[in-house]
Amino acid sequence: MSAAPPRRIVSLVPSTTESVCAFGAGDRLVGCTRYCVEPAAALVGIARVGGTKNPKRDAIAALAPDLVLANAEENRAEDLAWLAARVPVLAQTPRTVAEAVAALGELARALDVGAEQAAAVARAAAPTVAAARPLRAYYAIWRKPWMTVSGDTYVHDVMAQSGFANVAADASARYPEMAPEEAVARGVEVVLLASEPWTFDDAQREELANARTFGDARVVLCDGRDFSWHGVHVAAGVAAARRLRAQFG
Repeated sequence: MSAAPPRRIVSLVPSTTESVCAFGAGDRLVGCTRYCVEPAAALVGIARVGGTKNPKRDAIAALAPDLVLANAEENRAEDLAWLAARVPVLAQTPRTVAEAVAALGELARALDVGAEQAAAVARAAAPTVAAARPLRAYYAIWRKPWMTVSGDTYVHDVMAQSGFANVAADASARYPEMAPEEAVARGVEVVLLASEPWTFDDAQREELANARTFGDARVVLCDGRDFSWHGVHVAAGVAAARRLRAQFG
């Protein structure tokens, strides 16, 4: 990256796009993905450069960005390599809340803005006294087949800091397949149906609960952004996850 703060930014990560705008640098955004939806008003008129997994590389290069913001998990390695050969790329891939807070500080420094906001997020996301007993939980990200998250993910760390014990924490794959029967065998007490990437809704929740697909476990909906979006959303996301855990006593 050049010494001067970037003036033409393309973001390939929805939560990072939100952070750029929160830092007051939204006027520097010249491109973002079709999944970048927050803050909606600030993104009106910004060029859409495809999805996170299939960005329009030539379109990005044509925008002449002096910084592309990326995530090695959300974006493909071949796309990041192609872009890095042509323009500066900052790829951030936090797997814990602490790493997400550190990445937010790094972003603030790269943009030469937002130090106070980054510090505020760090304070708000600081660990609190854990619940008396972690609640054994299955975090559903996909249904056909059933998929969840391992202990090597950002979602897992948000769960852990909010009083949920991930029943798939020991899985070797980061996003393993795990059938409901296995979750039941592992003592699942609550199933968290995330709103993304699979869009679980109340009809599906009722269906699963009525069919006792996960045995006696409580089945609830949750906002996937609270558990998976980093950047400025960290503090609000962790707080929401803790409130959700508190509902179970």
